[in-house]
Amino acid sequence: MDFRNPDQYLGLLQNLPADAPVERLTVLSNIVGDLLAVRPAPDVYLEILETARPLIDKTRAKLSGLDGGEPLPPDGEHNALLLTVTTLWHALSCSYALLAEQDAGTEILVDQRALLAQRRVYYAGKIVSEYYCAHRALPSGLWREIHGSFIAAEAAGIHAIRVSDPLNAVWKAQSALEAYISILLLDLANAFGRSGQEWKWICHWAERFAPYCSLDPNIEGRKPTTYGLDLTADHGLRPLGMLPKGSSPHYFDCNKLASQIQSVFAQFKQGVSPSSLGLGDDCSVETSARLLLSLYRPWGLASAGRRFPRRGGSGEVGLCANWLSIGFHVQGKLFEQPHSAADKYDADTGKNRREENGNCNLDPRRLEAGRLGLVCERWELLDQSVGGLRLQQRPHAERLAHHQLVGVRPPGSECFLLAQISWLMFREDGLLETGIHLLPGLPQVIAARPHVESDSPREPYSQAFVLGNDALQIPPTLILPEGWYRTNGIIEVLDGGQGRKLRMSQLLLKGPNFEQIGFVELS
Repeated sequence: MDFRNPDQYLGLLQNLPADAPVERLTVLSNIVGDLLAVRPAPDVYLEILETARPLIDKTRAKLSGLDGGEPLPPDGEHNALLLTVTTLWHALSCSYALLAEQDAGTEILVDQRALLAQRRVYYAGKIVSEYYCAHRALPSGLWREIHGSFIAAEAAGIHAIRVSDPLNAVWKAQSALEAYISILLLDLANAFGRSGQEWKWICHWAERFAPYCSLDPNIEGRKPTTYGLDLTADHGLRPLGMLPKGSSPHYFDCNKLASQIQSVFAQFKQGVSPSSLGLGDDCSVETSARLLLSLYRPWGLASAGRRFPRRGGSGEVGLCANWLSIGFHVQGKLFEQPHSAADKYDADTGKNRREENGNCNLDPRRLEAGRLGLVCERWELLDQSVGGLRLQQRPHAERLAHHQLVGVRPPGSECFLLAQISWLMFREDGLLETGIHLLPGLPQVIAARPHVESDSPREPYSQAFVLGNDALQIPPTLILPEGWYRTNGIIEVLDGGQGRKLRMSQLLLKGPNFEQIGFVELS
């Protein structure tokens, strides 16, 4: 194929396999790679790349296995596909950089230099988005490559010039600066704690809100907690107070973005739809508000620091993710269906389960857990805070999901606590890291079922938990299976042989396998 002839190239595009996105992506990747080697005339080169852009974008959207549904291990079956996609983004970024370099002597594309700069930054940012979507650590040197693409645009004085970009769903235009800021916003969005659908919305919103942020080389008088950017470092934004004293950082100004997000919340209250605000057609008001609220602090209020500082830790942490396994390790026995409300739920020991949880005999429990297939996996503790743990493990059979309820036994403890998965990330060495948020209170296993009228058939009891701690003034809450919450719904619980009716008052926390609910006891 003579890639100096765009007509032949366009003919090839028309015959790409329509229903085979992986094959289609491979062909497009080979074409972009060959163009880098052949280097046709700048105007021809640009025409080919611009024609290919929407085709590549549509092909990537049809790929399965890279949707962010779960962390993608570096040795998994879809890893080769991830490498193909990120290699393509890198080749496109390099192609536009090469075009700018080629044109420096000919000036054939002198009116397109701002476009070349924007495209170069845009595709460097696509690499970041792919790794974050896959919940993978960024490759070493990637941030320096991104910084370099922006530095080149800033040095040429074209970084703030907006150019047409049909792939930008909201503005249909973007500058190199806005493309760069979009990448910085993605880095602040807790990528490893997001589901695939959430990440898709966040990528869209980063482009939507990027024009409301700016970079300023003047940092005099700025607070140490505000964000700064060291363009020589291999990372994104950091609090100014954490950057090396010898660096010359840029100040990241997000004040207008904070006001813009507040305006969106106000319009939600007035009944304005997310789609009319440029947030997408597939996101409800409730979901948009919840997700945008989680982004408001990191995107609009600069760095707030950690509520509880981390400290180094070591030792082994037990973790179980199966619902019945969690209950087994909390109470020391498998959940059993009570025969009637009058039966003692804990008749075999006569002990309060909250008391038993503080006096666990772990060795017999491990033997019984192994017999029942409810094994508690062992993780290595990396560090910890009052509210959580950071763990690592080379994954075994049990898979974890974002925001999932798990049971954990911290090092040196005989008790199992309830926790929620905050984030998941695979390192390049194949180790999986996770952040665990501990739910306050000591768990106790109870039996629960929805309340029905006396003449209606009753459902069997299900395993549930009650959390609370009177000594620490932590009010009791219920941990129920996902999907149980109903506004003012009534449930029956059997706790230590005592039957009670509870009215659900508030949904406090929700995950793929549980709901934490506030309640009021009915007399």
